[in-house]
Amino acid sequence: MSHSSRVGLALAGSLALIASLVACSSADSPPDDQTSPETSLDAECAEFAQFGDLTGKTVSVYAVFIDTEGQQYEQSFDLFERCTGASVAYEGSRDFESQLPVRVAAGALPDIAVFPQPGLLATTVASGKVLPAPAAVEANVDRYWSASWKDYGTVDGVLYAAPLGASAKSFVWYSPAMFDDAGYAVPQTWDELKALTQQMADDGVAKPWCVGIESGTATGWPATDWVEDMVLRFAGGAVYDQWVSHAIPFDDPQILAALQAMGQLLRDDRYVNAGIGDVQSIATEAWTDAGYPIVDGQCYMHRAASFYQTNWTTLDESIQVGPEGDVWAFPLPGLTAGSSPVIGGGDFVAAFSDRPEVQAFQAFLSSPLWANAKAQATPQGWVTANNGLDKSLLQSPVDQLAFDLLSSPGVEFRFDGSDLMPSEVGAGSFWRELTNYFAQGKSEADVLAAIEASWPQS
Repeated sequence: MSHSSRVGLALAGSLALIASLVACSSADSPPDDQTSPETSLDAECAEFAQFGDLTGKTVSVYAVFIDTEGQQYEQSFDLFERCTGASVAYEGSRDFESQLPVRVAAGALPDIAVFPQPGLLATTVASGKVLPAPAAVEANVDRYWSASWKDYGTVDGVLYAAPLGASAKSFVWYSPAMFDDAGYAVPQTWDELKALTQQMADDGVAKPWCVGIESGTATGWPATDWVEDMVLRFAGGAVYDQWVSHAIPFDDPQILAALQAMGQLLRDDRYVNAGIGDVQSIATEAWTDAGYPIVDGQCYMHRAASFYQTNWTTLDESIQVGPEGDVWAFPLPGLTAGSSPVIGGGDFVAAFSDRPEVQAFQAFLSSPLWANAKAQATPQGWVTANNGLDKSLLQSPVDQLAFDLLSSPGVEFRFDGSDLMPSEVGAGSFWRELTNYFAQGKSEADVLAAIEASWPQS
C-alpha cells in the first residue's frame, strides 16, 4: 500500500479511535480535577497520532513569506513539530517566483513549495516534478473548500495543490458614522449602490468615491481589480474564465459592458475624487492613500481589499476598524441581493516528495488544525477559505468579515485575473491602458482594443 493510501486511511479514522491511541492509562494519572502538562499535550496532539513517531525527520518548505510574515508561518508549524517529533526547515524568499523554476531545473527541490498563484503551479507541474496530492489532502480539500478553490489547485484533472491562505479584494470601505449621520444604508445590490452614489452626489455633503491607482512602476493595478470585479458581476464566472484564458478576446462586448459599468461610477466628476481632484487625479493618487479622505469626512466610499486595513493604522494608530469603529467595510454587491462574487488571491501547497513525513505535513496544512494555528499566530491581515477554521481565532474583525465572504456556501470566487494573464498583459498593457483611461480620457473600446492587440500570439 502506498504512503498516500496509508495516510488517507488513517485520516478517515474517527477522532475517538485516534484519541484512544494516545490516552493515558497509567496508574500515575492525575486526578480528574487536575491536568498535568503531559496530559494536556496528549490531548492537544491526539489528532497527530495517525502520523506515528516522526522524530528525526525533516520537511523542507520553500515559500515567498519573509520577515514578520515568515516568522508567523514558522510559528504556525510548531504544533506539527511538537506532536510528531519532526522538524520543519522553512525558507522564505522574495525571489521565490524566479528562483523556483531554477531549482526545479537543477533538481534542487524542496519537499514542499507554497505557490502564490495557480499559473506558476501549472507551469511547474508541466516539469513533471510535482506530485499529485495525497488522498488525505484531497479529502480535506473536498471537505473544507469550495469547488472553485479546488479547481485552482488542479491541473489536467489532477489535484496537485491544496489551498492555504486567501485574500478577498471585493470590499468597499466606508465610515459607519458618516452613513448613520446621512441616513444611508449599506447597499445590497448593484442598483442600490448606483442609487446611493447618486444620492450622495445630490446631497453634496461629500463625494461618493475616492480612488487612486498610482503604484510606482505598477501604476494601474488597482484599476484592474475594479475591472475584474465588474466582469465577474456583469458577465459571470464562466465568461470571466474565458476572458482570463483568452478563449474570448479581451475586447469582447461582455467585457466592454463591464468596463462601461465601472466608468459610470468612476469617470464622473460628480462622483469622484474627494479631497484629491477630478477624474484625472485617479491616475496620480497613490493607492495606499486614496481611502484617507474618508476619515476627513470628504468622501464616503473606497473600494479596496481586506488587506487595506493596515493602511488605516499606518495613517493613525488610533483609527478603529470595525462595525462601530471609524472605518469599516462591506462586500461590493452583486446584481442581486445576497450575491457578492469575490475577486481575490491565495496560496497553494504542492510537494516534490512523497515521504511519510512530507505527506503528514501536507495533511496538516490542509486541515483546520493548521488554519487555527495560523490564525493564532497572526494579529491581522491573514485569512483562509478553509471553512473548518474557528473564526473566533481571527484577531481582526476585517479578517473575520473576509472569512465569512470567502467561505460562504456557493460563493462565486475567482482568482485575480491579471495574475493569471501573460505578464505582457496582466502586468503590462492592462495596467498601462487603464491608467490612460483615467489620465487621458481614452474610451472604453480603445482601451480594450489596445490590450487585446498586446496579447502574445503564441
